[in-house]
This record gives sequence, structure tokens and C-alpha cells, in this order.
Amino acid sequence: MIRPSCLLASALTAGMLLSTAACSDGGGDGGGPGRADSPSSPAATSAVPASPVAEEPGAASPSPSPSVRTLTEAEARSALITNSDLGSQWEESKSVAAWRDTLLRSKVDTAAFVTDKENAKECQKLLDGLYSEDLLGKPQGAGAVTGFDDSDDEAQMRYEVASYGKSALDDRFDWLKTLPDVCDEFTAVDAQGGKQTVQVVSTSLPDAGDARQGLRVTMSGELEGDPETLTLDFAAARVGDSALSLTNGGLSGAEHQSTEQAVKAGANRLEDVLAGKSPAPTQG
Repeated sequence: MIRPSCLLASALTAGMLLSTAACSDGGGDGGGPGRADSPSSPAATSAVPASPVAEEPGAASPSPSPSVRTLTEAEARSALITNSDLGSQWEESKSVAAWRDTLLRSKVDTAAFVTDKENAKECQKLLDGLYSEDLLGKPQGAGAVTGFDDSDDEAQMRYEVASYGKSALDDRFDWLKTLPDVCDEFTAVDAQGGKQTVQVVSTSLPDAGDARQGLRVTMSGELEGDPETLTLDFAAARVGDSALSLTNGGLSGAEHQSTEQAVKAGANRLEDVLAGKSPAPTQG
């Protein structure tokens, strides 16, 4: 049996880092050193190609929305932040965290929603989006993903850049803004049958990009008989028809300053790329 400390693997899941189809759908201001057993994989970025569109026989080929400035694979990779944007304690991820399947793969206790059954569906959508890494919906163009470990706090960050379309992003950001009120606090049951108290609050983000939204999700309960709390920051910022999004945290908490640094640096890089410029190097 893996102890909780072993679940604090300083890394992102293989699905986080190796996915070649980074799927995701706003704006507010706003343990131990052991790692979970898994094949070691570099935190190299992964380009996400646009999904093909099935056509009916004789139907005209659909044209991309003229409002969508889709990123190329090279542009998406260029817009990714590096560990230099976060601080000296951050390094590229190399292995897999086990708490993702253990805790994030949870189901909302719908019986606890006495009168607001529709709210239970929205909260499940939140948990599912965190687990499947697609809270911003499916990209309409290329995208890229990278990940980092915080050696000080044993936290981990997954970072993605992709094209979605302004209208789709605005709709998804509007939905994200409702979650602190709709979900607020609820009970979820994890993969082992343990009950978790989930809380959702809004967080502030730097004035970066055209729109932005931040959330903090905490899941408190027991893991293998010991009390544990998973804390995750989720943040997203829209720049034109594209967006950056990230999750940051772990069983030792989430350093919100790193979340803010990633959003600010990432929005600047994405703006440069969309303007046809090479992103400025990170300072010190």
C-alpha cells in the first residue's frame, strides 16, 4: 500500500504532459520525497493538433470561424512558460503523481443536494474537468502542454496554451465565474469510497490578457486512514481567440504567487506570439 507521502509525487500525470490532444473550455480579477511508481517521462511540451471534422457525403467542407486566430504547433510551444518564469524552486516534471486518480476522480454526492440537483451536475462538471484537464473545452487549433515540480512545497503545475475561439472562451469563463456560488461547498466520494469535503472559491489574478478567471479548489478528507487535503489553483487567461490555463498545487498546498507569476508571464508570451513576435526572454 502506497503511503500518502508517496502520493506526493512531484510531477504531473502522463496524461497531463504527454497528451497530444490537450482538450479544455471568464474573466474575473480575477508527502514525502518519494514519487509514485510510473515510467519516467520528460516534461517536453506536447503539441495538440486540431481535431478533424467529420463530413457528411456531399456536404460542403465547413470553414473555420473567421474570428478564430488558431495557433500553429510551433507558436503554441513558443508561448509556453518555462521554469525560469516561476522561480528557482521549480523544475521540469519527470514522473507521475498518484493523487490525481485517487482524489480528483471523485463523484459528487448528489443526495446532499436536497433542492439544487442541477448544481450537483455543475459541480461534477468541475471535478470532471479538473481530472480530464479540459475546463476550457476542446481547442479549435493547435496547443501545447508542459509541467513543473515545486521542490520546496512538493506541488506541481500543469500549463497549457491553445486556440479555442473568443465566443467559446467567453462562454466558458462565464461558467467558471458561477462555480464559487453554485458549488461553494459540497461532498464528493473518491475512488476508494472516502468522502471529501470540497470547497470552491474565487481567487485574484494579475491584470493580464483580455479576460481571466481564478479558482481555488480544496478537497479535505481521509486518504488511507490519514487526514489529507488536496489544494489546487486553477487559472485561465484569454488573449484574443487563444488562452492559457493551469492547475497548481498538491497535498502540501498551492502557492498562489506562483500561479500569478505563471499567468502574467504566460499572457505576455502569448500576446507576443499572436503579434508575430518572439517572446522576450525571462528576466532573472
